[in-house]
Amino acid sequence: MTAAGNHQASRSTGRRLERAGIRDVAAAAGVSITTVSDALNGKGRLPDATRRHVREVANRLGYRPSAAARTLRTGRSGLIGLTVTTYGEEPFTFTEFAYFAEMARAATSAALARGYALVILPASSRHDVWSNVALDGTVVIDPSDHDPVVADLVRQGIPVVSDGRPAGNLPVHAWVDNDHEQAVIGILDHLAAAGARRIGLLTGTSTDTYTRLSTSAYLTWCERVGQEPVYEAYPAHDPCAGAVAADRLLARPDRPDAVYGLFDPNGTDLLAAARRYGLRVPDDLLLVCCSERAAYATTEPPISTLSLKPGRIGTAVVQLLIDAIEGVGPGQPVSQVMPTDLIVRASSQRRPPRTTVSPPRTPEED
Repeated sequence: MTAAGNHQASRSTGRRLERAGIRDVAAAAGVSITTVSDALNGKGRLPDATRRHVREVANRLGYRPSAAARTLRTGRSGLIGLTVTTYGEEPFTFTEFAYFAEMARAATSAALARGYALVILPASSRHDVWSNVALDGTVVIDPSDHDPVVADLVRQGIPVVSDGRPAGNLPVHAWVDNDHEQAVIGILDHLAAAGARRIGLLTGTSTDTYTRLSTSAYLTWCERVGQEPVYEAYPAHDPCAGAVAADRLLARPDRPDAVYGLFDPNGTDLLAAARRYGLRVPDDLLLVCCSERAAYATTEPPISTLSLKPGRIGTAVVQLLIDAIEGVGPGQPVSQVMPTDLIVRASSQRRPPRTTVSPPRTPEED
């Protein structure tokens, strides 16, 4: 290739590497720069068809607004936070649970789809990083009663959306949660229908609404059916405490013949405790736990699980948070309730009694 050819190729490559600007989008879409800005930022009174057209052109050209320019123009950083403040003081204890991993994946995708980046924050505001990150808003998972992190964020004027129904007057802009009472009642009814007569509960000591409402639903159900409650509570963030609590529950003189565990590790903790005490699952003990782990389908026996649909919740909380940041939607707190799904496996179904079928007799034997 000649020197001129090299130069031409270099210029051509350089043009291909140049990022499309807002003027390029406006020219390609046949609209003004103001219209492009309004369409991409959800502002103005544009027809939906125009917004879609501008966004399609921007995507085709690979247009990405400059972060610095957006901050100057809107006063927003394009960063939203995600944290759990309930489960201990260690920075990222919550990431060990399958629920939070799936929820965070969905939340990240939902944020990127609307031009925001998700920042996973440590579990306590005592870490300096909270003051070093300019957040437009934050998702808080399972806030406790009178959560100081939520109160501090709101004082700073930062919108907060809760994954979990907030207790009392916690000042969140919106929340998304499951109907935990109905889910627990459904599980207890399922275990009773499978033959259980004394159903136990593994629960937590924290004050978040998931733990509180689930435990309350269990106690109400026991009162309704005339069963004495049989439960053990432990700090859910302690990886060893669950196994100890499961052992305590199955060592009681009023040992349950079925157990529902509120937390992800409870299935394996209860299965191990049952083996230590010589209890067969499901013959002697029926088990259900709340978990998103696919591994429970391959334990021996496979363990029934309650899914809280964290992917749907992660998407919903981010959509609500960005709406609050951008001033879209109603000016009052919003709530959404997501369905749950009980995945029934062998651990919560009594095996039918074995019957011996004799082969048919031949005439000679008569």
